[in-house]
Amino acid sequence: MAQAFDASAQQSLLTARAEEALALAKRLGADAAEVGASVDQGIGVSVRQGEVETVELSRDQGIAVTLYVGQRKGSASSTDASSASIQAAVEKALAIARYTGEDPAAGLADASLMATELPDLEVHYPWALTTDEAIELALACEQAGRDVDGISQSDGASLSSGEGVRVYANSHGFLGTQKGSSHSLSCMLIAQDASGMQRDYDYTSARDPKALRDPAEVGREAAERTLRRLGAKRPPTGTFPVLFDPSLSSGLIGHLLSGLAGGALYRQASFLCDRLGTPLFPDWFSLEERPMEIGATASSPFDGEGVQTRNNRFIDQGSIASYMLSSYSARRLGMQTTGNAGGARNVRLVAPLQSRDSLLKEMGRGIWVTELMGQGVNGVTGDYSRGAAGFWVEDGKVQYPIEEFTIAGNLERMFAGLVGIGDDTDTRGSVHTGSWLIDAMTVAGD
Repeated sequence: MAQAFDASAQQSLLTARAEEALALAKRLGADAAEVGASVDQGIGVSVRQGEVETVELSRDQGIAVTLYVGQRKGSASSTDASSASIQAAVEKALAIARYTGEDPAAGLADASLMATELPDLEVHYPWALTTDEAIELALACEQAGRDVDGISQSDGASLSSGEGVRVYANSHGFLGTQKGSSHSLSCMLIAQDASGMQRDYDYTSARDPKALRDPAEVGREAAERTLRRLGAKRPPTGTFPVLFDPSLSSGLIGHLLSGLAGGALYRQASFLCDRLGTPLFPDWFSLEERPMEIGATASSPFDGEGVQTRNNRFIDQGSIASYMLSSYSARRLGMQTTGNAGGARNVRLVAPLQSRDSLLKEMGRGIWVTELMGQGVNGVTGDYSRGAAGFWVEDGKVQYPIEEFTIAGNLERMFAGLVGIGDDTDTRGSVHTGSWLIDAMTVAGD
């Protein structure tokens, strides 16, 4: 990396600052306190049409203090981890706590739930990358795509590389630290024919830079994805099976997790309220998180409150087996935390998988969606309506690209109508899944 970053030194510094904040909070009269601190440093470059567009060297730091006076809570934060800034944040948080109303659910997570197993989950892989090397990789990625026949121009290629440290500590005596890294490379290209202009992209991302795909491969795949969209038409209007590409089916899981999140549940703002233990998917489908998975995108031995993370099965043989709760949302619901302050970590499917060709054959006639547009998802009702692009399928074979249409349904109905899952698993994010085939959705096209 172009800037020196000593992760161990930063870890020691943030640990000392967190302990300093806790000691000060206690001295000033707080009944309980928690501190989160982080520092991240990285490099980002973007190129377009063979020229460097931007080079950004970033460094972000922050510390957040939450104090409790009885059942009253106050929070304050600073982007400066100096002793003076910490004192100001603690004093401000304490003043807020003394003037806010009491909340019976407020407070730290139970001390007995604090993480005691804190293994190295191997999520820190620094990349000694110079600015010139980063530019060279981005240019190579873009050029490989531009060299493919039919590509008319580039919308650019970008590379980012970063590492950081986070610390969480509270007045139970818990202190957890974790180093981490993230690296990615992407490319977006443009092609044009008599029917119009099309663009598409590809990317690779990983904790370990050695796990990134070859830049030329990313560029060529971006080109192939772009070219296959040329000549797009509007599909017919009707009710058809829909195959969601892996990059989109992970979004369906995201909607599911949002519905299972405690914050939405206690506010009665989820389409899954009061559904614990009831069927939602076919009985061959299960979904779980594995937060202690070595080297994975979202691995962590403790959640945002210091609670020990564990494997949680949210969907078991089709039925809702667990909500996704922090200690606060759990108290509001009269339940126990599931160690999900900060969200789900490393979500994985437990289900039989099929090839994409098998899913297309099972579909017969319908739509393979590769892009979604708009934000037409209602988390309260589960109603789903998105603009889309993709391919028309007839007799189990891809016929031609399609665009300018809408797919609509309801998440509960879509989940119940899940026919199969592809073995084309996308592992680039914290949610790993292949394609999803839904038996029927409303399509508004021509």
